[in-house]
Amino acid sequence: MAIIITDECINCGACEPECPNNAIYDAGAAWRFSDGTGLRGVIDFGDGVTLNAEETQAALSDDIYYIVPDKCTECVGFHDEPQCAAVCPVDCCVDDENVRETREELLAKKDWLHMNE
Repeated sequence: MAIIITDECINCGACEPECPNNAIYDAGAAWRFSDGTGLRGVIDFGDGVTLNAEETQAALSDDIYYIVPDKCTECVGFHDEPQCAAVCPVDCCVDDENVRETREELLAKKDWLHMNE
């Protein structure tokens, strides 16, 4: 699973620097797969979808900080718990019930995100 930031977010920004995958962005901020990862050039998602890792993607929220689910590994392989949830003063970093991944899938995602580092 991934972590989401709920609308209780107070936009304090405590979570953003804690993410080892640079998956957390400020409200309204565009993002890229290459931000904070080893991904460069054309990336392949394994399902026939490809895109340029440096291509700017639209913000997922214009109101609160947000987490890009394709970059979130719940800190598996880095820490014992999701660091965003650990530092959030209002407990608004929670499991995303719509995105479920096993520990093995999260470790594979971590390896994929950081393969060229």
